[in-house]
Amino acid sequence: MPYTDTHISIPPQLPEILKQYTKGAIRTQPPDLLQWSADYFTAVARGDIPPVRERMERTPLSNWADLTPEILKVLHQRVGGRLIVHADELAHLWKVLNLPTDLFESVMNVGHFTEEVEWLKFLALSSSSLGVNITKTLKIICEVLSNDDSGPARIPFSTFQFLYTYIAEVDGEISLSHVNRMLNYIEQEIIGPDGLIKVNDFTRNPQVKLE
Repeated sequence: MPYTDTHISIPPQLPEILKQYTKGAIRTQPPDLLQWSADYFTAVARGDIPPVRERMERTPLSNWADLTPEILKVLHQRVGGRLIVHADELAHLWKVLNLPTDLFESVMNVGHFTEEVEWLKFLALSSSSLGVNITKTLKIICEVLSNDDSGPARIPFSTFQFLYTYIAEVDGEISLSHVNRMLNYIEQEIIGPDGLIKVNDFTRNPQVKLE
């Protein structure tokens, strides 16, 4: 068959789509590129946030990526505000981001999670693997949950109250009376009309000792 010179029209969006896809693949370094690509374009087609690491992290010595606050924020964005997430979906998101399976299993075991996982509790336990203490853990969670990129990280006090109580309960070394005393002080002396708590409210106030 003779060759015919036909005009091929390139969609104007294609270069930018391929550029963002390539950048995402380089940043994320997925172990299964084809599966990750399928997940990436499915998310883009649905208008969801694709499973891309927000910025380049240091290259780990193992085949697993390091869990970081930035990756936790990606996970939180993928959960999309839901309070309950199915364990299989969460495991898939974890795998797509190339995070250690033993850490996932550890969080699931410590939280006694089954098929339906309370996302805030899962996030709290995942963050505790990064925080050296409860204050640091709550700081990480606050930064992950905060929607305010223009100022200090802040979350509703009711959310902080739930998370602090839960983490202290799992930790087992902080009395409930101490937790309640700190929460009462924060609510009465620090929280303003907006009902929000900032990171500095519990990290730099000498009267607040969460441990």
